[in-house]
Amino acid sequence: MSSVSAVNSLVNGTTTNTPAINISSILAATSGNTAALDVTAAVAAGIYADRAPERVWEADQTTLTSQTTALTAIQTATTAVTTDLASLNTLTGPLAARTVTSSSGDVTATAATGTVAGDHVVVVNSLASTGAWYSGLETSPTATLPSSSITLTTASGSSTTFATGSGAVGDTLNDLSNAINGAGLGVTASVVSDSTGSRLAIISNNSGSAADFSMSEPYTSWTAPVIPAGETLGANSVTMTSATTPATTATIATTSGETYTQLAAAINAVSPSLGVTAAATTDSSGNQSLAITSNSSTPFSINEPSSSGSSFSFTQATAGANASLTVDGVPISSASNTVTGAISGVTLTLLGAAPAVPVDLTVASNASQVSTAINQFVTDYNTAIGLVNAQFTIGSTGTEGVLGADSTVSNLQSTMEQALNYTATPAAGTTTTVSTLNDMGITMGTDGTLSVDTSTLDSALTNDPGDVQNFFQGPTLNGFANSMTNALTTYTEPANGAFTVDLAGISSSNADLTSEINSFETNYIANQQTVLTAEYSSAEVALQQLPAEMANIQAELGNNGSKSS
Repeated sequence: MSSVSAVNSLVNGTTTNTPAINISSILAATSGNTAALDVTAAVAAGIYADRAPERVWEADQTTLTSQTTALTAIQTATTAVTTDLASLNTLTGPLAARTVTSSSGDVTATAATGTVAGDHVVVVNSLASTGAWYSGLETSPTATLPSSSITLTTASGSSTTFATGSGAVGDTLNDLSNAINGAGLGVTASVVSDSTGSRLAIISNNSGSAADFSMSEPYTSWTAPVIPAGETLGANSVTMTSATTPATTATIATTSGETYTQLAAAINAVSPSLGVTAAATTDSSGNQSLAITSNSSTPFSINEPSSSGSSFSFTQATAGANASLTVDGVPISSASNTVTGAISGVTLTLLGAAPAVPVDLTVASNASQVSTAINQFVTDYNTAIGLVNAQFTIGSTGTEGVLGADSTVSNLQSTMEQALNYTATPAAGTTTTVSTLNDMGITMGTDGTLSVDTSTLDSALTNDPGDVQNFFQGPTLNGFANSMTNALTTYTEPANGAFTVDLAGISSSNADLTSEINSFETNYIANQQTVLTAEYSSAEVALQQLPAEMANIQAELGNNGSKSS
């Protein structure tokens, strides 16, 4: 096969999927002649001209992509505005937030969202307290306790007894603490140690009289600490309880300067009900002693604070008691210093008691939170209207934005601006100081954006918070926020809002153009690639053969000339 035939065979088998072949270079290499025609460049130029419609379609796609980007940004910004309006239109939103101010540090308070605003007066007579007891001193937490028992009695009358001493669960203060904590009695026991020794401290887990408790030691005989010569009892009291059923309790008060002899006489005066006998003795040195003995085998218990120069087994540090206060003149008793229910929606925290000092509480709208929400709405509105306005601004190219001819965007511009003209109507028989955005210092500029006069807004929020709330929410959530939301929902509704429909149309047009370009490439350009390559290759072959043909002709002409001469 000649080199020219081989080239022709190669050209005729070329398709659009075959890598680019420089026919001119091949022919030049096989024939030794310089190519007169660049087939590759000629085919490329022809195909470029044929693809002119594609370039128009691709430019249209670029425009559609820009429109999608711009419209999506407007959609996002407009949705942010509707989100702000929804926040301003909810009964649990910023307009319903409340703050409480107090005239005294003795009472602080918080108010739930939506609490009715108003003024209240609180007088704290006493704080709630937690019941607490402590034992007498022992040398250490691990020292063995004397054989005895202690009884913990709750305010409801339920009693639990713990044994102490060698071989019992309360061998030491540590053991006794663990036993009490493991009994689930609503108290917490701990061992407290200092330079003087160790004590068992017991405190109720809750404050209030219902959580109070008492500690006692049941005895069949009991001996009080010795009072040294020259000393006397202080002003105090001794409480004794019989272990009989029903139990009998008696409290014997002591006055400062009394002796054990006087205390014994007072105890014996009530002993028939207690079933005990008290006896006081004084030794030769003047030291006083007191012994109390059960008249039978039935034990008794005794509780009393420390006396002069000595301490008994358990001392009451504080009694569990309810807080006492009045709220707007109504007496309130609370087991806790955190008081709920006295003022609907308000939680009081009692920090101090001053029975003669009224505390003024003011429940009001949270102006700071409302201001933040309103300013956020203004900011997001300005972002949205700014993106919309940009589509109708003539740029450096002398044209509008890519959405300048989009009816959705032009209609949105009018809708947003018209929605701001809302005027609130006060309820029948009432007046309002806030009926427009302008009354809150929110005004529109020549470019359609909003600005806020902070002092005017703060004044409205401070002096007329109810009117501000009524403007945005209306009497039944039908105020400005609802009105503007309804107007914008036409555009932002996910299923068939104007944004959704418009973006779907742009996407469909883009898909149609892609299909048109692909079809054009398959059905026309691919065929043109083959046809042009074949045509230009044939022309190139002919041009490559031309020098040889010319030489042959010249040779023949030259020979003919020689013969004629």
